[in-house]
Amino acid sequence: MERGKMLTDTHAHLDDEKLRSNLDAVLSRARDRGMGFILNPGCDYETSGAAVELSEQYPEVYAAVGFHPMDADRFDGEPALNQLREWAALPKTLAIGEIGLDYHYPDNPDRETQHKVFREQLDLAGQLGLPVIIHDREAHKDSLDIIREGLNREASGVFHAYSGSVEMARDILDLGMYISIGGPLTFKNARKTPDVIAYTPLDRILLETDAPYMAPEPVRGTVNEPSNTWYVAKRMAEIKQIPLEKLLEATAENAQRLFNVKFMK
Repeated sequence: MERGKMLTDTHAHLDDEKLRSNLDAVLSRARDRGMGFILNPGCDYETSGAAVELSEQYPEVYAAVGFHPMDADRFDGEPALNQLREWAALPKTLAIGEIGLDYHYPDNPDRETQHKVFREQLDLAGQLGLPVIIHDREAHKDSLDIIREGLNREASGVFHAYSGSVEMARDILDLGMYISIGGPLTFKNARKTPDVIAYTPLDRILLETDAPYMAPEPVRGTVNEPSNTWYVAKRMAEIKQIPLEKLLEATAENAQRLFNVKFMK
């Protein structure tokens, strides 16, 4: 392993204009902090295509492709599935995501549409043997029920930006999945997330930013970027009561295992 390449960000929207307009500088800062891997998930046709494009331009950037639940009404069935299959065949496309359920805004899109699109993309990931990146907001029970029905257990997946309880984390871990938490773990008012990290085994934790959103302390309120996973990792190591280097090494190994990729020697 190259000790200087252990920092990872398994969820960053580099295609967002807040980052893409200055991406060379953003990635330079990430490399300076030891970033070895960044996964850019898609949310619809445009952002999934952009994720693939960026993965082809930068060696440490990889893509995931999919339709976010808030964009479920843009999913047009077989044409969308065919396009996802085409992107998924590319060597730097590692997962289907982000997909899932979001009940924060009632009927936008409606729950039936979200469920249908979620199930179809889970099925596609299962056919392709790819892991899934799960978005779950205020829909914990339904998300778990659908995943239990459709998850490819061998390919597995991750609940990104996890905000649930220890009890729900137990259910996720029982499914063989991973848990990822970003900036909110560092917030002074964080309550559940430190307990979740304390409970979750070290070999099931991933680092993320969800950039450009949810910047951690001490840069909260700024445009988030991949280099800031260092602050999240530091807080995780404190909670786990282990050296930071051990936390970075474990999360890098977890990312390689889940996404079936080698980015460290």
